[in-house]
Amino acid sequence: MTIQTTQIPAESSRRAGSMSRRTIAVVVGILFFVQMLTAMFGTSMIQSFVDGDTTARPTLGVLLMMCSGLAVVGIGLLMYQVLKDVNQRLAFWYPVLRVVEFTVSAACGAYLLSQLQVVPNHLLWVYIPTGIGGLILTYLLFVSRLVPRFIAVLGLVGYATFLVAVPLDLLGVLNMNEGMGMLVLAPGGLFEFVAMPIWLIAKGFGPPSTVKVGA
Repeated sequence: MTIQTTQIPAESSRRAGSMSRRTIAVVVGILFFVQMLTAMFGTSMIQSFVDGDTTARPTLGVLLMMCSGLAVVGIGLLMYQVLKDVNQRLAFWYPVLRVVEFTVSAACGAYLLSQLQVVPNHLLWVYIPTGIGGLILTYLLFVSRLVPRFIAVLGLVGYATFLVAVPLDLLGVLNMNEGMGMLVLAPGGLFEFVAMPIWLIAKGFGPPSTVKVGA
């Protein structure tokens, strides 16, 4: 009798955990789409202002970037609920870096609206916490098999490329905003806008019994 009463709550807990994780997976998948779309439109509007294609204040573009940043923070906070079961100490830094990413973006947006000029290399400063946080996320996804490993590897390649390309851009060796330099963004873009969100919405995370690893 004692064995039965201890096993039943455990099974119920796993079922409840699976439901919660499924909800998190769908919301995170949607937020990945939101953050990518708002960032794309926001960046385009800001770039039009910088290039002189419009005389209107870039307020809408900055607001879209803020929406993207809030989605990024949401992804970090929600993913922590899942990643902490894999490695709590390492997982802690993922939402922290996503908050840093949003803070840098918000500061650049406030500067743009007040001075009507962009912070030099503003996107590159955003890419640094993006890349580091992304490596933490995809490493934990890889070791835990929360998602298929090919998706995690795609993200690892994308974020590692980010971090290599940023100093090259700052040194003038590479321009990540045009030509061949934009290819650097391709693996990360495929991870964030195609593979990861579609899988999370359609399939969710792997079952708890197969993803638990030592912290």
